[in-house]
Amino acid sequence: MQGAKQNKTHIIAGCGVLTAVAAVLQFIEISIPIMPSFVKLDFSDLPELIGAFAYGPVAGIVIALLKNIIHLPFSGSMYIGELSNFILGAAFAGVAGYVYKQKKTLSNAIVAGVSGAVFMGLLSIAENFFIVYPLYYGVLNFPEEAVLGMYQVIRKSTASIAEALIVFNMPFTIVKGLISVLVSMIIYKPLSPILHNRKKQPTDKTAENE
Repeated sequence: MQGAKQNKTHIIAGCGVLTAVAAVLQFIEISIPIMPSFVKLDFSDLPELIGAFAYGPVAGIVIALLKNIIHLPFSGSMYIGELSNFILGAAFAGVAGYVYKQKKTLSNAIVAGVSGAVFMGLLSIAENFFIVYPLYYGVLNFPEEAVLGMYQVIRKSTASIAEALIVFNMPFTIVKGLISVLVSMIIYKPLSPILHNRKKQPTDKTAENE
């Protein structure tokens, strides 16, 4: 009973730390020349993915939610950007965490991460077309023609918002997710003892000396 309580406390603390890191990373935005100026690259999905791997898909979704709640007072898009970030981040972490939970191996972690990234990319088409961009048009009074024009500056032949989302946003979102997957593969193992409140096992040489 005591061990279970301590484990629960450690998970809550771990999620809290990962949320704080994600919130900080969300403020570090990078402009990408091949994307419209309102589409930025950030790496705040990385802590969500790590949380989903360490504690399960629900934890990853909770981190995505809390991160965006923290970001709300600083929103420059009437909370539309935060809504979009939460939907896609939750989908990414949720799918990746669920797939990884079925079989916790390195190879399945890669499959899980890639699955989450691809799902997030595909979801970004529907999410932007039916929810996010209509909110830009209605709430921010940002005309659809103006949004399409920003894509046409990059690629003149872009004929519609739907085409823009498929050609630009979907690949961008998938690549963004894959970057988080790659980084997580590098740093997850060193972080694992901390995330799971485990001490590193001594090497054979150390054990012999003891």
